[in-house]
Amino acid sequence: MSVATQSSEEPAEAVHRAGFACFVGRPNAGKSTLTNALVGQKVAITSNRPQTTRHTVRGIVHRPEAQLILVDTPGLHKPRTLLGERLNDVVRATWAEVDVIGFCLPADQKLGPGDRFIAKELAGIKRTPKVAIVTKTDLVDSKALAEQLIAIDQLGRELGITWAEIVPVSATAGQQVDLLADLLIPLLPEGPALYPEGDLTDEPEQVMVAELIREAALEGVRDELPHSIAVVVEEMLPREDRAADKPLLDIHANVFIERPSQKGIIIGPKGKRLKDVGIKSRKQIEALLGTPVFLDLHVKVAKDWQRDPKQLRRLGF
Repeated sequence: MSVATQSSEEPAEAVHRAGFACFVGRPNAGKSTLTNALVGQKVAITSNRPQTTRHTVRGIVHRPEAQLILVDTPGLHKPRTLLGERLNDVVRATWAEVDVIGFCLPADQKLGPGDRFIAKELAGIKRTPKVAIVTKTDLVDSKALAEQLIAIDQLGRELGITWAEIVPVSATAGQQVDLLADLLIPLLPEGPALYPEGDLTDEPEQVMVAELIREAALEGVRDELPHSIAVVVEEMLPREDRAADKPLLDIHANVFIERPSQKGIIIGPKGKRLKDVGIKSRKQIEALLGTPVFLDLHVKVAKDWQRDPKQLRRLGF
């Protein structure tokens, strides 16, 4: 078993590589946090609640010798709703199109049925190289980490998966994140850059703004709510009659929940919670877009939208 650690050797070849890598893993395995750490800026929403990623976010890592495009997928899980089935379809479609797959396994949790379920699916994808990424290494001691590395190596042998690398990383502590990029890049095909220098994601701004609002809305709500929240940005328009040096962007967005009883949870006593969501997400949106923002939020009920194909389409799934 080879476990990757930092090396000082310079690569000999001067070819340029460009391609797609995707991170897979159970919900809450640290995929979005890792994407953000590699890109060096927030492009994927993170939350300590499982299943928060619904869109395939591409983060772009620029290197002089390579361009690594990261595709962040929802966590593969046993679906209970039509939304769940659609999310799983997104994952499988993504796996079929990328150049390398990174399988994220948290260091602080023993391998479980969920990991095995994903590993079995990965074993069926023969041609694409697979890298096992042990995430959240800052949460365990060296003995627990060694045990996890051995367990992952054995899982690969058991299912006939040859890991191209097994890499321990901590995205929050910034440990071995650059090394991970160094190891993924040689697995990409040779070719010119696919995106302009400076681009960090190809997500439409409206989708990213909606995700930032949803992330803020998810914080601190009761356990039954995470899957019930969807955000749609209806309009993003520069305010007219503003001086060129004092621009203001008007954003009108709707926060959708599934039942009228959930409305009070999102709005909070005297509207305080919704106001907090607005303040928090506005700061993030202003940092993302680099312009002052006026954010107008409304909470609406879309009855049982996770199970209704028409509603799912309207909410962008």
